[in-house]
Amino acid sequence: MIKKILLFSIILFFAVSSFAQEQVLESTYDPHALFSPLFYSTGETITRAATGEPNVGYWQNKADYQIAASLDETTHVIKGTVTITYRNNSPHPLPFLWLQLDQNLFNKDSRGQARMPVGSRSRYGDAASGFSGGYNFTNVQINDGKADYIITDTRMQIRLPKAVKANGDVVKIKLDYSFTLPEYGADRCGILKTKNGDIFTVAQWYPRMCVFDEIQGWNTLPYLGPSEFYLEYGDFDFTITAPATHIVVASGELQNPNEVLTPTQVSRLANAKKSNQTVMIRTEAEVTEPSSRPKGNTLTWHFKMTNARDVSWASSKSFIWDAAKMNLPSGKASLAMSVYPVESAGDKAWTRATEYTKHSIENYSRRWYEFPYPVASNVASNVGGMEYPGIVFCGWKAKGEGLFGVTDHEFGHTWFPMIVGSNERKYGWMDEGFNTFINSIAVKDFNNGEYKSNPRNMEGLAKYMFSPSSEAIMSTPDAMKEVNIGTALYLKPGYGLELLRTEILDSNRFDYAFRTYIQRWAFKHPTPWDFFRTMDNVAGEDLTWFWKGWFLENYKLDQAVQSVKYEKDSSINGAIVTIANLNQMAMPVTIAYETISGTKGTIKLPVEVWNNTKTWRVKLPTTEKLASVVIDPNKVLPDVNFANNTWKGN
Repeated sequence: MIKKILLFSIILFFAVSSFAQEQVLESTYDPHALFSPLFYSTGETITRAATGEPNVGYWQNKADYQIAASLDETTHVIKGTVTITYRNNSPHPLPFLWLQLDQNLFNKDSRGQARMPVGSRSRYGDAASGFSGGYNFTNVQINDGKADYIITDTRMQIRLPKAVKANGDVVKIKLDYSFTLPEYGADRCGILKTKNGDIFTVAQWYPRMCVFDEIQGWNTLPYLGPSEFYLEYGDFDFTITAPATHIVVASGELQNPNEVLTPTQVSRLANAKKSNQTVMIRTEAEVTEPSSRPKGNTLTWHFKMTNARDVSWASSKSFIWDAAKMNLPSGKASLAMSVYPVESAGDKAWTRATEYTKHSIENYSRRWYEFPYPVASNVASNVGGMEYPGIVFCGWKAKGEGLFGVTDHEFGHTWFPMIVGSNERKYGWMDEGFNTFINSIAVKDFNNGEYKSNPRNMEGLAKYMFSPSSEAIMSTPDAMKEVNIGTALYLKPGYGLELLRTEILDSNRFDYAFRTYIQRWAFKHPTPWDFFRTMDNVAGEDLTWFWKGWFLENYKLDQAVQSVKYEKDSSINGAIVTIANLNQMAMPVTIAYETISGTKGTIKLPVEVWNNTKTWRVKLPTTEKLASVVIDPNKVLPDVNFANNTWKGN
């Protein structure tokens, strides 16, 4: 009896040991939901092709702006007159027009003020001090006649006496307006006090046309703060009248340097346009010298910008100013400039800002699409980081790697959404996420990796990206919890494109497809589906499972080693590994193994192994016992549980 009990115990021990090698795993994965053939619910239309490109009937309206504005540095009031020439290229007559009045966000009674969380970093205006901004209109005209209009929060509707006819009819809108610039305008505009004078960074400073497109008609979502902008393209001719002591920089090219600069500054600016090294146009010592500015009370600066969706500007008597030439792939040159106060100067700070700007734009022009503007101005301000065509506002305290990062990010927005004009108000990830992705490559390109990015701890990052409170990428920024915006609009889509480039496709196919998308939709209005279709068609892959799982849904990834067994119970016959997909996201699989003698090998499996099953069996080409088997050994995939990725041999 004792012998029988002992024998039974030994058998039971080995049975349990053997069983321990096969993890008991529960899977919620449904391959039919991920690999559904019904991802694209509609086919080709006359305006948008099934290939993801604009079709033969694509149309887009145009808005040209003539603006004359002035700045009162004491009252902070900006007055302006804007004449908008609006061309209706659509096939529909338009009996009314919609304009965006973004400064109305800073009115104390705005919808944005009402729905702003307490303690938010993006407080609006100067609400704590009773500030109540917004537009004041003294004149609104249509074709030289008085306009019938209503204002609803951040929008104006103009009801026309006669509809703007389809297919090219033009209407002119003239508005006289004023507003008080907030000290802190939702991290998009504001006023920074410095010892040598205030820095005024001015944006959303004129009424802008809403987009009328074939997707939704008039796009009239109110401006609430988190969501950004959706704008028509056009040409800009504008003037800024500011105190004569000020330097003004703006989107576009300065038309009258001889009228607003000293002869010395005109000469230095001309030299900068030919120099690959940074040239000082106004030095730190000259900031407090009256001779560094022309005499007079005010000066009017004249700028022009063509085929852009917006313009912005900055003005201050405290600016140090430097510039350098940027060399573009076509042989053309553009100008990189930086303006900053003495508090921001320094070899580890803004003294290198023009170097950063020059590299960023030259690099992106080589990789993706040539920079289309004559000037790129980097402005130190109390705005942490905000982008406009040809000009960006960055934090005045930024230094070193931080200054490079914010400069590269904000100028990266030149490509998304300044060139590729997606609807930021709805799809914030199409500019922030795409830009985060191209930034991740650019940091490696700069100065032989001077600011090398830190390796990711994907074990922790995956759990963060897919925490219980996380949200899907395909959500409007206004509808997201503020704490999730950084993840859902920046980090997750940016990392998703990295995965697509390195793990799902390859850099050659991805880069070609991505460049094609930019070329197709330069200065046009793509939707997410146009991007998805372009990548599918140009790369030659059905990526709908990836678009669905990563962008539309908030699916999680959990790959696991379920069991490792030797064929016919002998290692000489090879080992069979059973892997499992436990959650709803799927990805290609990398399996690394090592034998007891130290021989190593790797097997890569395409995502299609998960087409119709939750588990998959793989035979390893080994003839000896295994020491370990690991899924995703380099931890590059966003697996939410790396603990079940490893099998260890006894």
